[in-house]
Amino acid sequence: MSEIVKAIILGIVQGATEFIPVSSSGHLVIVPWLMGWAPSSLLFDTVLHWGTLLSIGVIFWQDFLQMIGATLRSIGTRSLADMYARLGWFIIVGSIPAAVTGLLFKDFFEALFASPTAAALFLLVTAFLLISSELMMRYAEKLRTLETMNWLDAILIGLFQAVALAPGISRSGTTMAAGLARGIRREDAARYSFLLGTPAFFGAGLLQLLQAMDESPGQLAAEAPMLVLGFVASAISGFIAIRFLLAYLRKHRLYPFAVYCIIVSIIVLGLSMRQ
Repeated sequence: MSEIVKAIILGIVQGATEFIPVSSSGHLVIVPWLMGWAPSSLLFDTVLHWGTLLSIGVIFWQDFLQMIGATLRSIGTRSLADMYARLGWFIIVGSIPAAVTGLLFKDFFEALFASPTAAALFLLVTAFLLISSELMMRYAEKLRTLETMNWLDAILIGLFQAVALAPGISRSGTTMAAGLARGIRREDAARYSFLLGTPAFFGAGLLQLLQAMDESPGQLAAEAPMLVLGFVASAISGFIAIRFLLAYLRKHRLYPFAVYCIIVSIIVLGLSMRQ
């Protein structure tokens, strides 16, 4: 298959599954394995993640501007009365667990990306978290909004994001599940999940880019067409996925995504045992 077609397909897979809670990392392990493709370069994976970063920025740029301004003002006023100031600090604090975990266990998590079986097993973890969060949400006395988020919410959601470094455990799924378990309504839990993921996408992507450029300085020029097409495909599919999920969650639950994860896991585990 043409490398161009491969780049477009993987870009679409990354963009769609990054925000729909079925694990982009798991799909980027499983899809090439099913298709018989060689693993993508570190540089290509980085560009795909920055494509999804662009889609978040396009949709939530106003939120980011308000958060940045309010967070900076809060340093001078020493007040978190502004919701956007609280969100800004929540995202900063909530990003720390994933950053620390990623740095300390970098080699361990990278090894998992070579195993479709591990990705399939971790998809079952994603399914369990989605189902559990929906069941816990039934016991919430009153659904909460982003305005009522507190430090405990931010820390717990951040810890769940750290768990999602393993392929097959959905970052959006785990953070949304944590939000739902805390009684935050689905649409707001998804919105916060997308905002929280931005520092992780940028930071991890920057480190990977620097590593790739250090190891293969000429790789950027050699892969330029694939990088551009993968980036564009990831950004467009990511934009569509965010819009879809926010609209979907206004009236629907996460159970269908859990069922999907279970089905894909069973199929991949079955195929891997036959080899």
